[in-house]
Amino acid sequence: MEKLIQPHGGEVLPRIVEGAKKDTLLKEAAGLKAVTLESLEVSDLIMLASGAFSPLEGFLTQADYDSVVSDMHLSDGNLWPIPVTLAVTKEEAASIALEARIALKDEEGSTLAIMTIKDKYTPNVKKEAELVFKTTDEAHPGVKRLYTRGEVYLGGPVEVLTEGEYPEQYPEYARPADTRAIFAENGWRTIAAFQTRNPLHRSHEYLTKVALESFDGLLIHPIVGKLKPGDIPAETRIKCYRAMLENYYPADRVVLKVYPMEMRYAGPREAVLHAIIRQNFGCTHIIIGRDHAGVGKYYGTFDAQNIFDTLEDGDLLIQPLKFEHVFWCEKCHSIGSIKTCPHGKEDHLFISGTKLREMFGNGEEVPREIARPEIAKILVDYYQNLK
Repeated sequence: MEKLIQPHGGEVLPRIVEGAKKDTLLKEAAGLKAVTLESLEVSDLIMLASGAFSPLEGFLTQADYDSVVSDMHLSDGNLWPIPVTLAVTKEEAASIALEARIALKDEEGSTLAIMTIKDKYTPNVKKEAELVFKTTDEAHPGVKRLYTRGEVYLGGPVEVLTEGEYPEQYPEYARPADTRAIFAENGWRTIAAFQTRNPLHRSHEYLTKVALESFDGLLIHPIVGKLKPGDIPAETRIKCYRAMLENYYPADRVVLKVYPMEMRYAGPREAVLHAIIRQNFGCTHIIIGRDHAGVGKYYGTFDAQNIFDTLEDGDLLIQPLKFEHVFWCEKCHSIGSIKTCPHGKEDHLFISGTKLREMFGNGEEVPREIARPEIAKILVDYYQNLK
């Protein structure tokens, strides 16, 4: 384990509480004022629970929030690109004293955690939108959510009592400690991570297998938190990932695990957050393709790659693997990029998750050059059941 990459900030800091202490805290929570979290906050809480958000120990105080928004660093100097915050109404905030302990619950009323309140503050949401999402346009899903939250943010450490249904719902669910143990047992020192919210199509397969040529192992690490309307649900995507691994990847070189964070669609800044998370999970490299974590036309094609060139020395230990546009070339009769293929655009078939969804949604036949037949069948069945 000591030979694996160091976690971001120096150590994994899981906020999950288990055993007898959990029972004690559950009893305490029953007598505390409760705050109900929205789904994004629930997913962030579970990320804190597992240690995936290390070195964070809770929701950001104002000093950390201001520093993250303006400078992409916590007040202690650690790189952190996106605020992780808990929002409440003005009325709720007025009824909660500093140093108070409150129970955090989901919309069904289940107790998730206890939080100690260290700060209450009013965020500058317009500035947050401009700097984090690069737009104030309410059509952006992240900005829209930001503008409709409570007016006051609460900051402070959390003690998390549950990871929700994820461990039972997904056999592939894992904490950073779990993947680090797997990598250490396999003797891997270099591990590439692949972040995805789409089924794996042929260009994804190409990117991940290029990485496998150079590194000891590969972590395919799809997001299973709530996505935007129109995205393919996690259950269907998991079937696709399993089919790909069973048929097209070496079993002893690839690990499939899932994690519960919700997408913010923050483009470049979210790419940095994805890198930090994968460093915590024990990966030394992360694949960054075109329009990573983007939505619509809000970000340039390679903005999520270029942001890594702006980071300060020592900000990150994990390294980005930057890839150009990947396409199927009719003349090469293989997948490649402008770095490997000499032919013109007229011979290129570009592959994207968006295009794949459109084709299946329209009932079009998907060529083998875009998706493996096993994946095509799973997605055909999914879209037919929607009708």
